[in-house]
Amino acid sequence: MIMEGLSFLISPPIAFIFFLAVAYLLYAAGKAMAPKLNPTGGKLTTYACGEDLPGVKVQFGFRLFYVFALFFTIMHVAVLVVATIPAGKIAWLAVIYLTVIFLAILALVSRS
Repeated sequence: MIMEGLSFLISPPIAFIFFLAVAYLLYAAGKAMAPKLNPTGGKLTTYACGEDLPGVKVQFGFRLFYVFALFFTIMHVAVLVVATIPAGKIAWLAVIYLTVIFLAILALVSRS
């Protein structure tokens, strides 16, 4: 009976705000416990296995990412379509559809 009046506490926005506050309190406690930074010497420079590595700007390309994203999109849609084709005389269209999907994937892979 008491819980019926407090049921709004388990709604997603209230739960999100509650856990956001808990995360902030954990963050603040960790920040208070952490030692203070003394920027001396090479403390803030890049270090790898005893070598001093100069900082280099790296330009990432998303071309390969888009190829993989398009591949997985095509494959997921193909699986969804083939899985939902009804049984009967129309089922042979799945073979034609998979042939077209194969050609699309072949064009995608040969282009990159």
